[in-house]
Amino acid sequence: MQPVSALKGVGPRVAEKLGRLGLHTIQDMLFHLPLRYQDRTRITPVGSLMPGREAMFCGRIELADVVYRGRRNLLCRVADGTGSVLLRFFHFSGAQRDSLQRGVLMRCFGEVRSGQTGPELIHPEYELLPAGSEPQPENRLTPVYPTTDGMHQLSLRRLIGEALDTRLQGIREWLPDEVLDLLRLPTLREALDFVHRPPPGAPVGVLMQGRHPAQQRLAYEELLAHCLGLRRLRERIRQHDAPGIDADGALFRRLVLQLPFALTAAQQRVIGEIVEDLRQRQPMQRLVQGDVGSGKTLVAAAAALHAVEGGWQVAIMAPTELLAEQHWRNLREWFAPMDIEVAWLAGRHSVRARRSMSQLLASGRAPVAVGTHALFQREVGFHRLGLVIVDEQHRFGVHQRLMLREKGAADGRIPHQLIMTATPIPRTLAQSVYADLDVSVIDELPAGRQPVETAVVPDSRRDTVVQRVRRACLEKRQAYWVCPLIEESDALELQTATATEVALRQALPELQIRLVHGRMKPAEKEQVMAAFKGGEVDLLVATTVIEVGVDVPNASLMIIENAERLGLAQLHQLRGRVGRGAAASSCVLMYRAPLSAAARERLATMRATSDGFEIARKDLEMRGPGEVLGTRQAGEQQFHIADLVRDQSALPQIEKVATILLDRYPQHVAPIVRRWLGIRGSYADV
Repeated sequence: MQPVSALKGVGPRVAEKLGRLGLHTIQDMLFHLPLRYQDRTRITPVGSLMPGREAMFCGRIELADVVYRGRRNLLCRVADGTGSVLLRFFHFSGAQRDSLQRGVLMRCFGEVRSGQTGPELIHPEYELLPAGSEPQPENRLTPVYPTTDGMHQLSLRRLIGEALDTRLQGIREWLPDEVLDLLRLPTLREALDFVHRPPPGAPVGVLMQGRHPAQQRLAYEELLAHCLGLRRLRERIRQHDAPGIDADGALFRRLVLQLPFALTAAQQRVIGEIVEDLRQRQPMQRLVQGDVGSGKTLVAAAAALHAVEGGWQVAIMAPTELLAEQHWRNLREWFAPMDIEVAWLAGRHSVRARRSMSQLLASGRAPVAVGTHALFQREVGFHRLGLVIVDEQHRFGVHQRLMLREKGAADGRIPHQLIMTATPIPRTLAQSVYADLDVSVIDELPAGRQPVETAVVPDSRRDTVVQRVRRACLEKRQAYWVCPLIEESDALELQTATATEVALRQALPELQIRLVHGRMKPAEKEQVMAAFKGGEVDLLVATTVIEVGVDVPNASLMIIENAERLGLAQLHQLRGRVGRGAAASSCVLMYRAPLSAAARERLATMRATSDGFEIARKDLEMRGPGEVLGTRQAGEQQFHIADLVRDQSALPQIEKVATILLDRYPQHVAPIVRRWLGIRGSYADV
C-alpha cells in the first residue's frame, strides 16, 4: 500500500496532519468518506439568502476594508442587484486583503447568519472570477470530509480526487462473487467513485440520509469488517488459557439465606450461565445487560463468590467513586459473615492507604477488590486474579480494560471477564456491537418493585410541586430534588442545587433538608447519604451525582429540575432511584419552556414507558450509537459511513456473510478488517 506521500504536494507536514486523521496510505484516502454533502448546484440571489442555511451566491464587491472592533476584521460587502451581504474575515493575509477590490466578481459559499446590518457570512469559501465571465454553479454535490486543524476541505478534496484518479482502478474487491450476488449492490469501485463524486442529478435527499445503494454498499462492508474483527477477537481470546473455576456454590447459598428477598428467575438463569462459563478453561467474555434495579450487583456477587470459593481473587471495576463505594459497601455487608475481606481502591485514598490495600491484594489476604481506575495503577498487584468484573464497561477505554486483565496473566492464564451495563440495547444490535461477547439479559425486575408514575410539568408550577414534596415527607416518606448544576451559570440559566436548597429550606421549614454534590469532601458526602438512608433527612437536594448506586427504599418521590437538559439514559437512571420500596412512587420532570422538539420527544418517552430497553431504543434512534454506547469518548466504534440504527436490518445478513468468509475465505478477512478499522483492528485482546 503506497504512503500518502506519493500524492502531489504531500510533504512531511501535510503527511503529519493526514496521520492525525488516520490517513497513512492512499487506500486510507479512498476510504476517508464524506460526512455530508453541500448543495452548490444552484446559485441563490443575495436578496433570498436565509439565516441558518448554507447557500451559493455570486455578486460584485462594493467595498472591502479592515476595521478594528475589539479585534482586526476584514469586511467585504458583496451585492448582485437583489440585495447585499457582508463577508467577515478574522484571519487574513495582506495579499487576500489586496485581492478583494471594488467591482471584482466573486462566487461564495457558506452558512448565512444574521448580522447587525443584515445577512453576513464568516470565513466563507470564495472564488474570484475573471471579468466578463458568467458565474456557474457546481455540476455535482460537494463532499464535506472529517478534517483536523490545518487541513482545509479544499486540500482534502484535491488529494482524495487525485487518489481516485490514479488508484481507484487498483482497489481490490475482497467480497467473493457469491456474496456480491447475494447483496445486489454496486461494486466497490462504483460505490467509492459515486460517494466521493456524486454525479449531476444524484438524489440529494437520499444521499443526505445515507440510503443510496452506493453508500449502503460501503456501509455493509464496514459493518462486516467490524463483525469480522470482533469474531476474530473472540476466537483469539478462546485460544488463551483461563482458570477452570469449579466450586459447589456453598458460599453463594449462604449469601442467599441471609438476603431479605428472593432471587428472580432471570437472575438465577444468568448466574447459571456465568457459573458454567467460569468452569471452562477458556476465558469467559460475557456481557450482562439489565435494566435499572434488575439486580445486577447481586449477579456480580454470585460470580465473585464462585471465584473466591474456587481459590481465586476478583477485581470489580466501576467508573465513578460513588458507584465503586456503593458496590464496596454492598459486598462488604454481604461477605462479612463469611469472613471475606473486600478491599477498596480509589484515587482519593492516601498513598499509605493505597499501599496497605495493595499489600492485602498482593498477599491474597483480600480475595475481592473494588475500585475505579485506581485498580490500573502499576503498584497494584494481585496474588491470583481469576475474575474481572467491569461495571458500565463503555465508560472505560480499551487499553484500561486490557491493563487490568493483564494483571492476572502472570502464570500464563488470563482472568475471566464479566461486563455489566444498565444501558440495554436491542438484542440484534447487541449481538453485532458485542460480537466478541456472550450476551445475557436480566429481563425481570425483583418482586415488590413499584412502577414509577411519571409526570411532566413546567417550572411555572413549582409551588404545586413543592406542596407535593411537603405532603409526601409529612407522610413519613422521603424525596429527592435533583438539579443538574452546582453553581450559578448565566449561560445555561439553570436552577442550581445550592440556590434550590436555600429556597426549599425557606418554603419547607418543617422538613429536614440536606444537600449533596460531587465536590463535597468524601466524608461529608458519606455522612449526608448515611443520614438520608437512615431516615434522618426528609428531602435530599442533589446534583446528578446520585444517578447510580444509591438505594434508599423509603424514597418514593423524585423531582428533576431542568429535565429537558438531560438525556434519556440519565433521566431513566435517576428515576430508578425511587420505586425500590413498598410505597407507590412518582417522578416529576420539571422543565423550562420553550422546549425543543428533541426535548419534547425525550420527556414524552419518559412519561410513556419505564421499559429500559424501549428507552434505550429511542435514545439510540435520537442520539446515535456513538453517544449511547459511550464509544465516542472511548475512541472506539467510530464508523466512517455505517449507522447502527439506520442499517440494523442488515445485521442478521452480515452475521451470515461473516461466517461464510471465516469458513471459506479466511484469507480475505484480515484485508477487510484492516481496510476499515486500521489500527483499531489491533485492539485484539480486550
